[in-house]
Amino acid sequence: MYSRCGSLLDAHLMFDEMPQRTLVSYNALIAGYSHSLRNAHTAFKLLTRLNIEGFTPNGPTFTSLLQASSCYGDVTLGSALHAQIVKLEFTSDTLVQTSLLGMYSDYGDLQSSTKVFSCMVQKDEMAWNSIIVGHIKNEMIMQGLYFYGGMIKSGVLPTQFTYSIVLTACSKLHQHEIGQVTHARLIMSSTPTDLPLQNALLNMYSSCGDTEMMINVLKEVKNPDLVSWNSILSGLAGNKDGEKCVEILIYLHKVSFMKPDDYTYAIVISATRSLPACSYGRPLHCQVIKSRFDINVYVGSTLVSMYFENGDCESAQKLVTLVPSKDVVFWTEMITGYARMGDGENAIKCFHEMSQENKIDSFALSIALSACADLAANNQGEMIHCQAVKLGYDLEMNVCGSLIDLYSKTGDLKSAELILSNIKTPDLKCWNAILLGYGHHGNSESAFRIFDQIVKLGLIPDEVTYLSMLATCNHCGLVDKGKFIWSSMKQNGLIPGSKHYSCLINLLSRAGLLEEAETMIMDLDSNPGEFSFKLWRTLLSSCVDRRNLEVGNRVAERIVSVDIEDTAAYTLLTNLYALMNRWDDVARMRRKIRGLMGEKDAGKPLRKVRGNWSMKMIP
Repeated sequence: MYSRCGSLLDAHLMFDEMPQRTLVSYNALIAGYSHSLRNAHTAFKLLTRLNIEGFTPNGPTFTSLLQASSCYGDVTLGSALHAQIVKLEFTSDTLVQTSLLGMYSDYGDLQSSTKVFSCMVQKDEMAWNSIIVGHIKNEMIMQGLYFYGGMIKSGVLPTQFTYSIVLTACSKLHQHEIGQVTHARLIMSSTPTDLPLQNALLNMYSSCGDTEMMINVLKEVKNPDLVSWNSILSGLAGNKDGEKCVEILIYLHKVSFMKPDDYTYAIVISATRSLPACSYGRPLHCQVIKSRFDINVYVGSTLVSMYFENGDCESAQKLVTLVPSKDVVFWTEMITGYARMGDGENAIKCFHEMSQENKIDSFALSIALSACADLAANNQGEMIHCQAVKLGYDLEMNVCGSLIDLYSKTGDLKSAELILSNIKTPDLKCWNAILLGYGHHGNSESAFRIFDQIVKLGLIPDEVTYLSMLATCNHCGLVDKGKFIWSSMKQNGLIPGSKHYSCLINLLSRAGLLEEAETMIMDLDSNPGEFSFKLWRTLLSSCVDRRNLEVGNRVAERIVSVDIEDTAAYTLLTNLYALMNRWDDVARMRRKIRGLMGEKDAGKPLRKVRGNWSMKMIP
């Protein structure tokens, strides 16, 4: 009794006062000491005493000792117990074997636990649960689900615990289909569902983004707890339904017996971070302060992300002083936020503050190096490179990619290639970084050499690869090679974006291939928008440079047919007419522009600036 109630001192005193001790009394006391690391050594002392008094350990003895060994984490001790079990012929005891495979799973020795499991003659639900949990706990989740399938095939009925751990595994892997099948089997088996199992179902559907089924499961939960609501919030946040998350948070505040925790606030803030801060983020921050979670680093990290999302760097920076113990996630959010805002200096400053607290990971290093690359801060970048080497992150793929980007942008292409050569299997990001560097510095020969290497290695070039190559061709005026890259991109099934079109249109226009550029934009212009207008203006500007009145007229008509008030098009056309000495057309265009600009500008002539007609007015 004392042992089961956790009063081990009283239990031991009672045990010592017993006039005659039995194996049962020994087992009871050993079981009490076997559940914590602090007391596990006493369990083994009792084993020695048991042997001295002439008793032979039995199944319950070994079951408790295996539990104590798991707490200890001593593989040698566990192996010695296993040998003793074999010697005393307890290999047919299902409970002992289940405890044995559980011990090996706790050690992370899945090979041994699987061997024990395969040697078991009778595998009950506890044995199956133990082998499934062991694999899931050791991140061998798919293998754990494989054993679950074996349990079904063997005819052993899963328990509530089985379903809970399998659904948890599905949540981790976002295995919606397996989760649905497991849910269906749960319903057909008529297994009673308790709250932990219902929460596992909620979490599975939440993780897989199936909010409809998630809500249906919630309707079946009689008394949902905070874990239930947090799962619901997580699912809604995943679907970017921030407003619904706020409604649930308000409901939780109204329910006196269920108050939101730090995880609740973090989910809701994260879900609403893209919404206006004045309406959502700031009121939530006030509620966080009121609930005394403002110094919580987990909540603080989401607040930082929210403020940066709304462009409020000042409020994000204030949290640095408010949160006393900042972790890697917090600092990484700060660095990432400043980097996204284009404030490289503050991003690097935050990185140095982070390094003073010895809380650096590869992701933070990568972002800081990218900030240095954007600022062309070579000295700062080299210092961070030294830190990466010191911490052993210099060969991490994301860090290498940022290092190559840094040295490429600062013109140190030899260092960039050296880093690339030290990587065993560089990913496409690393190749793209050095490709961009060569293109930026006009080294087309090296850029095409790198591109050929990418293809030979079997890597599939992505949009960034092709954009770098098109930019290189545009920079160096390589029309034929630019067309080849464009054709290659389409053959690989990639859809060119606005930047790809801009590069090629610029390349063709600069080469005087105005009709070809015009045809390309017309093919794109089935759905006109701001982007196509920019391309037409680019082409019109090239028509001015090339004095091509025929194409220029068509392009201008194309622009004003969609936006009759586009004064930029009229101005460019005016410049073209002026270059062709068509002064009547210049006067006509000037009258058109004055009319668009309103009566207040009427009578004010355009003046010529550096050979071109400008909209600047003569005072």
